[in-house]
Amino acid sequence: MLLAHKPDSELFGISFYNEDLYPLLFRMTVNLVVLVILIRFMYYAKARRKDYLFTFFMIGMITFFLCFGLKKLDIDTGMGLGLFAIFGILRYRTEGIEIKEMTYLFLVIGLSVINALASNKISLAEMGVMNGALLLLVAGLEYLWLLKHETRKIIVYDRIDLIQPDKYQEMMVDVQLRTGLKINRIEIGKIDFLRDVAQLMIFYDGDIQSFGTGAGPSDSE
Repeated sequence: MLLAHKPDSELFGISFYNEDLYPLLFRMTVNLVVLVILIRFMYYAKARRKDYLFTFFMIGMITFFLCFGLKKLDIDTGMGLGLFAIFGILRYRTEGIEIKEMTYLFLVIGLSVINALASNKISLAEMGVMNGALLLLVAGLEYLWLLKHETRKIIVYDRIDLIQPDKYQEMMVDVQLRTGLKINRIEIGKIDFLRDVAQLMIFYDGDIQSFGTGAGPSDSE
């Protein structure tokens, strides 16, 4: 009996190339362009949080590659929904993600799943409509409807005598003078009577003001 000759294009049973390479490159390019528009030119332009740029890009691309790689196992819908649910409830142990960042994370994952799992029954025009509709909706909300983005930051305050409810306005004026920000409201957090300090969460319009290094909405402990 003659032994079957293995094709030269295989190594240890793994082929060097198949017909899915070009669809992968095309879908990856589309997904990367959409992520750049969403994360760099929409999210970062408003939030100015560099710490989330790496996270959003990497989660988006990892989700895309996972979905595309497992697509051939005929578990498209179940796997996509599973990843969607797992990443959708993702929380870091060191710091809770803000509502807006969670929404952008959900968008990043959702668009990556769409771009990776779109079957032959979905035309390029339909895939473009799904991506474009979400991008247009985000742009409309960020730049047309929600013109003001309220930012919050935790600060340590040493005028503990002003944290009483009847001295709220006096505390507001003092914090505004110290920070140079036009503050919308203040919430009192932890109070340390031994050190005579308190943690204040200040809320201000982040689009027109800057604070510190501009790290972002919240410097949680």
